[in-house]
Amino acid sequence: MAPQRPKGAGALEQKTALSPAPVPPRSGELYAALDLGTNSCRMLIAQPKGNGFHVVDSFSKSVQLGAGLEKTGRLSRGSMTRTIQALRICQQKLRRNKVRRMRLVATEACRRALNADEFIKRAHRETGLRLDIIEPQEEAQLAVISCAPLVGRSTENLLVVDIGGGSTELVWIDLTDVPRNDRPQSIMRLHSGFKQVVSELPAARVVDWISVPLGVATLRDQFNDVEDDAARFALMSWFFEENLADFTPYHDTQPHEKFQIVGTSGTVTTVAASHLGLKRYDRTKVDGLHMTTEQIDRVIRSYLALGPAGRRADPRIGQDRQALIMSGAAILQALMRCWPTDRLSVADRGLREGLLYAQMSADGVLEDGDF
Repeated sequence: MAPQRPKGAGALEQKTALSPAPVPPRSGELYAALDLGTNSCRMLIAQPKGNGFHVVDSFSKSVQLGAGLEKTGRLSRGSMTRTIQALRICQQKLRRNKVRRMRLVATEACRRALNADEFIKRAHRETGLRLDIIEPQEEAQLAVISCAPLVGRSTENLLVVDIGGGSTELVWIDLTDVPRNDRPQSIMRLHSGFKQVVSELPAARVVDWISVPLGVATLRDQFNDVEDDAARFALMSWFFEENLADFTPYHDTQPHEKFQIVGTSGTVTTVAASHLGLKRYDRTKVDGLHMTTEQIDRVIRSYLALGPAGRRADPRIGQDRQALIMSGAAILQALMRCWPTDRLSVADRGLREGLLYAQMSADGVLEDGDF
């Protein structure tokens, strides 16, 4: 499947992430966001607080919904059953917290599966939850706004990268015309779509975006037959880069000191935790960390030196991540090869946070001001 992108940079109209609420939300009302990806089912329940939110409850479980999808084109019975069991837990949390405002979405695995509609109907029948299969542009849009608090005021060109299980979204944004102090907020205003409506406020301009149907699971599955560990890694990295050929900034943009990459994924946070030498993961130390290309390469080389057996035993990587870390690292290395930088910002946030921000922004319950 080819990467998906608009015919012209920022040229597609995009629906808002959430229709306007028919009734104004009550003070203190809770919001929920559920992200069902190729590997994981993850949910946040949160309360608006200032210009952000306070997390009240959360859920995360590896369900491997996309297991076998690359070969069969279908979601397997086992993966659907595992996922529905996780969704039942989410439904119980939503009911216990009396959540009324929610957005529950599925991404690449359900976009590609021939039996996705069957799965969505079964999930609704057995859990009462209605999942919405979102398009790649909305997934990219939500990843971008989740990272708004990490955008530096000196940043003029921004690349947001979301490495998922089944796809990777890249969005290049030009902030040159936006006043320095308004740059993070201008990213947040993209919740209504990549094509901005006419406004008195200076707008962040989306130069180009792309959704590459290669994530940590799909890329790994394509090269499973390569036995040599280092050779498999090199092939994955170069293959991913080949899929960036249609991305405008791949050819036309040279990074400079006011260029920033924000990376959001389990791969990026795992590499960051390894770089810091953390024995136990600590979000407060990882989220917002800056890493150089050299530091990232050093961690990746250490993963290759460990080999498959060593990575399985490494507590920095963890059992859930060890089977996918090298395909994710291959994607990350390809990006660093294209746009070497000393300003890769690590984001322990993503689609769920973007869904929450979008809902709250649409309801007008977030306050203005610095993040």
